[in-house]
Amino acid sequence: MKILVVLPRFPYPLDKGDKLRAYHQIVELSKRHEIHLFCVSHLRVPEESIRALEPYCRQIRVVRLNPLVCYINILCNWFASKSLQMGFWNTSRSKRLCRRFAAQVQPDVVYNQMIRTMPLAARLPFPKVMDFQDALSMNTERRMEQTTGFWHYVLHYEFKMLRSSEYNAFSFFDGLTIISETDSEAIPHKKNGEIRIVPNGVDTDYFNTTHYPLPTTHSICFCGNMSYAPNVDAACFLVREVMPLVWEYCPYATVLIAGADPTPAVRALASKALKPQKVTVSGRMPDIRDAYASSQVFVAPMRIGSGLQNKLLEAMAMQKPCVTTSLANAALGATSGDQLFVGDSKEDLAYWICLLLGSKDVRTRIAEEGNRFVQQHYSWPAAVKPLEELLDAVVAK
Repeated sequence: MKILVVLPRFPYPLDKGDKLRAYHQIVELSKRHEIHLFCVSHLRVPEESIRALEPYCRQIRVVRLNPLVCYINILCNWFASKSLQMGFWNTSRSKRLCRRFAAQVQPDVVYNQMIRTMPLAARLPFPKVMDFQDALSMNTERRMEQTTGFWHYVLHYEFKMLRSSEYNAFSFFDGLTIISETDSEAIPHKKNGEIRIVPNGVDTDYFNTTHYPLPTTHSICFCGNMSYAPNVDAACFLVREVMPLVWEYCPYATVLIAGADPTPAVRALASKALKPQKVTVSGRMPDIRDAYASSQVFVAPMRIGSGLQNKLLEAMAMQKPCVTTSLANAALGATSGDQLFVGDSKEDLAYWICLLLGSKDVRTRIAEEGNRFVQQHYSWPAAVKPLEELLDAVVAK
């Protein structure tokens, strides 16, 4: 097949979940199909990033968004009762260039990622499949519930607009995919089975402690894009509410918060006034495996957000025992007490962390079972197979 892939961000470097998903899907699909990549970007895309995708794509077209135009579009969408982020990512120029690129490529099928790219691809005259990735309306609703005042009002508006757009997607696309059953259930659709589940995977050759030994320098690690609201909330919850309970029983425990673009709230977690020399906020790391490998326990105390947490897959692949919440584990599908530990209150999370820090045998057992779990269920070839089957079916119609 000749596949036109339409993305809202360039899928490299792999510092965001949507970029990681798109990159590995492109790599797998390129083994058997011809890939043409079109993406919009609000940031300059370095040449080294483009070179990283060139082995897998016949053509690459990147459209740089004008920030002023994007913000004007947001304002226009507000008055037109449309999604604000869909206004940001879809300018008249980007839609025109996408139509022109598609006309040149003449793809067998168009595959676009996330509801925010729907205006770019929805009216292209080719068979079309869209990846919701996760239930963005549910993600927005959860964030709304954590805010007050003006931002609560804005997020409530955006939640309603995204929910409407997710419903309308069924009219525009020949096939739809999403990352998990939990996210699928949050999408407003007519009947079960209309959205194909396409999970994420993990590169177990790359995320492998056996070939990547490092000395342990931290007791606990949490990582992710530290400007992303669910990660910011989780980091603050971990350090400010969970760790004081942990420090009562494990006063030696140290925390590493790793990931790009930490907000002021995240950077403040390393303040000496909070807990001297107990919390490190690293910012962007050249190799995120350093964060996993240098810690004893990985903790992902997610309270808002949606989709499958790639950070958990990577930590489990690195044979790190994990503690997380039921919200994060819903998409993962692991069993608490077998492959990881699940708790939602600060007391439960602190208990599991202390148990792991206090017992090497428990750490080893959970780490081995977690690693076995991702090896069996989350390889990228297996994860991309249902997507490829759907693309084939749409083209064959």
